[in-house]
Amino acid sequence: MISEAYSSKKRITKTVPLQSDLVVVGGGLSGVCAAITAARSGLKVTLLQDRPVLGGNASSEVRLWSLGATSHMGNNNRWSREGGLINEILLENLKRNKEGNPLIFDTVLLEKVYEEKNITLLLNTAVYDVEKGDDNKIKTATAFCSQNSTTYIASAPLFCDASGDGIIAFMAGASFRMGAETKEEFDEGFAPNLEDYGNLLGHSLYFYTKDIGKPITYTPPSFAIKNAEELPRIKNFQLGDHGCKLWWVEHGGRLDTIHQSEDIKFELWKVVYGIWDYVKNSGKYPEAANLTLEWVGTIPGKRESRRFEGDFMLTQKDIVEQRDYYDSVSFGGWAMDLHPADGIYSKHNSCTQWHGKGVYSIPYRCYYSKNIDNLFLAGRIISASHVAFGSSRVMLTCAHGAQAVGEAAVICKEEGLLPRDIASKEKIEKLQLALNRNGQSIPRLSLEDTDDLTNSANFEASSTLAFTGFAAADDWQTLKFGLAQMVPLKANETYSFEFEVDALEATNLELQLKSSSACTHFTPDVIIDKKEIDLQKGKQKITFTTTKTQAQDHYSFFCLMKNEKIKVRLSDERITGLMTVENKVNKAVSNFGRQDPPAEINVDSFEFWTPERRPKGKNIALKMSTPIPIFKVDNLKNGEVRPNSNGSTNAWVANISDKTPTVDLKWDDKVDIKTIKLFFDCDYDHALETTLMGHPEDVIPFVVADYKIKDGSGNIIKEVTGNYQAINTIELDKAISTDKLTFEFVKKEEHIPVSVFKISVYN
Repeated sequence: MISEAYSSKKRITKTVPLQSDLVVVGGGLSGVCAAITAARSGLKVTLLQDRPVLGGNASSEVRLWSLGATSHMGNNNRWSREGGLINEILLENLKRNKEGNPLIFDTVLLEKVYEEKNITLLLNTAVYDVEKGDDNKIKTATAFCSQNSTTYIASAPLFCDASGDGIIAFMAGASFRMGAETKEEFDEGFAPNLEDYGNLLGHSLYFYTKDIGKPITYTPPSFAIKNAEELPRIKNFQLGDHGCKLWWVEHGGRLDTIHQSEDIKFELWKVVYGIWDYVKNSGKYPEAANLTLEWVGTIPGKRESRRFEGDFMLTQKDIVEQRDYYDSVSFGGWAMDLHPADGIYSKHNSCTQWHGKGVYSIPYRCYYSKNIDNLFLAGRIISASHVAFGSSRVMLTCAHGAQAVGEAAVICKEEGLLPRDIASKEKIEKLQLALNRNGQSIPRLSLEDTDDLTNSANFEASSTLAFTGFAAADDWQTLKFGLAQMVPLKANETYSFEFEVDALEATNLELQLKSSSACTHFTPDVIIDKKEIDLQKGKQKITFTTTKTQAQDHYSFFCLMKNEKIKVRLSDERITGLMTVENKVNKAVSNFGRQDPPAEINVDSFEFWTPERRPKGKNIALKMSTPIPIFKVDNLKNGEVRPNSNGSTNAWVANISDKTPTVDLKWDDKVDIKTIKLFFDCDYDHALETTLMGHPEDVIPFVVADYKIKDGSGNIIKEVTGNYQAINTIELDKAISTDKLTFEFVKKEEHIPVSVFKISVYN
């Protein structure tokens, strides 16, 4: 029994001090990635999350799929899924949860954090105060946990605000912006008209429905709107849509999206229950008789509030022109995606999206406050204009940049630095190298890793695929859209392509060889050569020999233009770094086959050539007159871990008939080895939406599942079975001394050869 006498003095809650190397505020994907990255390198991290689960907008509380540069595979950003830690999380979720259950994704995130012993995780714990050591530094963050009635005072030399609204950055006095800039401030043609379009993006609230197999009635609550049929956006509703497909149920852009967030939520409840009243009781949806509401969100998905100023501010031109900077540490590729402030009540389209031709770099200087010396920024609050924020705000872009924050914190701890110090040209390369070692794939940045022992090794493979085309299968595709085979070709060379078609009647087929105007993207905006061929009815083989050449090494697009009277023969073979794309429509991301924006907004016009998801998206049964040497074993030490737009697959690929291919690394003298890293093909082109949308496999079929590593004496030093991750890091119990490593891989897929992007070895 506990008994305590009356006290005339105010009682205080239990107070617990916490000392760590880094305090991360906010447990969305950004906070999780920053915390885990730092913890894995030995930093003690306090992670404060004001909600009962991790994930933020990706959690089961909100249920938004997490996306980034791949944009539902609806843009021209090939092989652009974010790498590193967030990719590890996505692949883990795919393995356990390919159906997209948001509750399972909660557990994936919780497990990742729980397994890091250097992280102190506090859920249901909201920061409400900060103490500054001086004008420009945070000393402590004070938070209260509603579930255990405990106050925590978290101290650290470094802080990261990943809270979404920027709670500690705001209280610490950091400079910020909220809402849209004028067109003139950064010469941004896409900056909105504030009076008409509005200043802020609103919140969204989702609901799920369930068929219970018998008719069920519905009586709406008294607060539900009674005029749902008059909502301008009700035309977007399709019976069966639920979850984040209802992203257009949005409100709040005319309000204070921080301090009026609860008011916005209640208005969205009114709308959601009013929409369901309309569906159930208007008589216009008789097929909804057996449907009931299974779940309605209680936490709205918030898009926009404060953005804090760093030493650099990302703007529209950085995105449109794919500008690169000396301190690039992350990338984005979602469209510049702005929504009218009036949301569900707006007369405008639900959103306006304009895509760039390729991915853009994000400088490190966006990820720390320019005023508060020990404060990192992560997530949607990074330093960006409103227009650029329209792209950089999406969750996978946020999480990818947060990994850079976590790694930067490690260097700060090791060298006694503050965030701004790492922005120096002398320090930034160390951060970039650390990130690329862990699969960050900073675009168009090639760094030599002088500690990697593979630099002095000779590579030999049991076989290497000399690409001459794809074996034919008994599968044909109608050219409902233009279909293109992507192949890396050399500058100033001509090529010959042979393929088979089946014409339903006499017709003609236009062929084009396209490439890209710049090595910063995969948009096929230049026609290198073209030819029109007359076809007779029936099956026939066609040869297209180019007479003109491209000006630079690049991925090229061998295009069969749209003609629904023609079928083309396909292949069952799928090979790393090679794929087909179509000139098709994906309305979900404002892709209508091409984009032609108004001239005054300064955004490019171009065609979209985008892939189909497996099991579709097969390669063309194409034959080439001469082998193309695009899979050399020396690709394993070039530092790249995915194909890039300069025309390199960056992969070694074995012969498709080689069931147990091997790679040998040989040194002239013995070397001491403690760490081995392998980078496999996890199909960076496939968007791995975390919820609602399912996926065809639980393991990416290109990933090598089983392999052995042997030393120079033939001793097995590591055997791996059932791998499904892109990056395998093997830490040996003790260093070995050897002049040779042999990697023995096992082929698991009949039509997919073994491939590896990179092998690294460290002592």
